[in-house]
Amino acid sequence: MPVVKLTVEFIENNLACPPDKRKIEYVDIGGTGFYIAVQKTSEGAGTYYLRYKNVDGKTCHQKIGRSSDISLADARTKAKQLKSEIQLGGDPRAEDKAKKQIPTYRDFMLNQYMPYVKPRKRSWKKDESLLRCHILAVFGSKRLNQISKVQVQLFHTMLREEKELSAAQCDHNLKLMRASLNLAVDWDIIDKNPIARIKLFKEDNKVEHYLNDDELQGLILVLKTDRNRMVCNVAKFLLVTGCRLNEALSATWANIDEDNRVWVIPALHSKSKKIRSVPLNDVAIGVLGELGTEDDYEHLFINPRTDERYFSIHKTWNRLRNEAGLPHLRLHDLRHQYASFLVNSGRTLYEVQQILGHSDPMVTQRYAHLSSKSLQAAAASASNAINRVMQVVS
Repeated sequence: MPVVKLTVEFIENNLACPPDKRKIEYVDIGGTGFYIAVQKTSEGAGTYYLRYKNVDGKTCHQKIGRSSDISLADARTKAKQLKSEIQLGGDPRAEDKAKKQIPTYRDFMLNQYMPYVKPRKRSWKKDESLLRCHILAVFGSKRLNQISKVQVQLFHTMLREEKELSAAQCDHNLKLMRASLNLAVDWDIIDKNPIARIKLFKEDNKVEHYLNDDELQGLILVLKTDRNRMVCNVAKFLLVTGCRLNEALSATWANIDEDNRVWVIPALHSKSKKIRSVPLNDVAIGVLGELGTEDDYEHLFINPRTDERYFSIHKTWNRLRNEAGLPHLRLHDLRHQYASFLVNSGRTLYEVQQILGHSDPMVTQRYAHLSSKSLQAAAASASNAINRVMQVVS
């Protein structure tokens, strides 16, 4: 650690490491703590440092910059500024240490975010899937303060253009990252969310498949005759109650009041997180009568092979809809079909909202276009009133 007078000439001509050493430090004369370190592998260039003692009396080294990137004069000025901050009680290394204490995105998501949301978010398994399939591979190793808006925007676009995910799936990834970084801000891990204002794709993905009479007859025929009676009854139950699949598969006999023809869905299984009552029509009561599970099982729909309730029926449903010639018909479309029965029979959108359990009436508005017959009747009533007045005037 030779002490020398660091000059421009010295920097240009004397930055060499002795053959028996891997590194050497040339310390500026005068005891300022300013020095330049030269590695054996990069002779002719070095890195400027300031050596100082922190508030605990520990010797620390603050990097200033490479001699190829910063001039000697600028490096010396920066060293003097750092020394002034240290004399006032500052610690140039404190910020670097704090940054290193910020967790990586993987550590934060797996050890803090997921334990927090699991008891609070019913769709936490979806979050796990998005992290595992897409997000952690790109951002897992980055610290939270290293994630930038540009990086996430490019990731959002890459999912769409290279991975060919739907716009909604791309947006789900972005929403998860946005929510997680908002939580990191709330917990004072980072100062601000860098991706708070990235725009979603927001494409309209509200696809609905309504059945005409022939299609409905074909579906009913398959549901009446297929060998898998229990799954067929699940599908029929969805079609005649308008409930969601998870609501049906979670339904228990304790929640069925056949005398009053009401099925009470607990808040735990309701998407709105509120208890709601579903009226049971004649066909729904008939489906319940076909199940044969009332006295022996807690749940309605029991898998005869496992003797436990169903958690998914999508594989069998895929076969059923293909047999009916309706390969694009989703299970959720049965809920939309039920809504169309209500609207086209003249029921109000308010009634539809209450039966389907929509917490927001705007959700029910998607069925407004189905009420054309009712609207035509309303328009006709206005026409009749005008005709009566015109007849009196004439």
